[in-house]
Amino acid sequence: MASYRGHLTFSTALGAAYGALACWHFGMDWPTAALGGALTAVTRLLPDLDSDSGVPVRELFGLAAATVPFLLLRRLDAHGLSMEQMILVLGGVYAIIRYGLSAFFKRITVHRGMFHSIPAMGIAGLIVFLLYHNPELRLRLYLAGGAMLGFLSHLILDELCSVDIAGATLKLNKYAGSALKLWSVSTLATLTTYGVFAGLSYLAMLEVEGRNVAWPRWQSHSLQINPRDRPAGSGK
Repeated sequence: MASYRGHLTFSTALGAAYGALACWHFGMDWPTAALGGALTAVTRLLPDLDSDSGVPVRELFGLAAATVPFLLLRRLDAHGLSMEQMILVLGGVYAIIRYGLSAFFKRITVHRGMFHSIPAMGIAGLIVFLLYHNPELRLRLYLAGGAMLGFLSHLILDELCSVDIAGATLKLNKYAGSALKLWSVSTLATLTTYGVFAGLSYLAMLEVEGRNVAWPRWQSHSLQINPRDRPAGSGK
């Protein structure tokens, strides 16, 4: 298994490359490109949320508690909440993630369980896609892709480090095959993971199809003209 510093170095370099590619090759503005690169670097922590050590849990849930409320601002504004109401909701979201969700997560996960898997990587990307409520689909896919790339980099590095080199002999240690997997020995954990993935995929499909009633008011600033208000003889 790769060290904490090894994961940090690898994912930071990968995030820088991902952001630079988006900015210089695909013409994305630099703040958005930088955000995608930062997501790539940060989400490498996600697979270690089931770690026996409490360091990744504290770091990531602290970061998530501070970041998720900002991502929810536009979605809450779409519901017409007042500033006071939004402050109360966002404060509640912070407390739930920072204290409730982190404690619950430590109880239900086991080290190298289904959180170290390919479907978990898809869940991470879908969560980012749904949280960042923006009418620009390309932007949402870019950020979701960064989250999945960072997650995948952790899984790949763990698998590479499961190969022990002793002279000219290659052998696998006990963790081999436990990172890049599609299911675990626990049927319940596997079904739960795929159930969450399917549910989030359905919500994402609704967003793409534009059937979500919470689509924000700010998605279009163009003036909508009522046909009865058009000048006579306009023909349209």
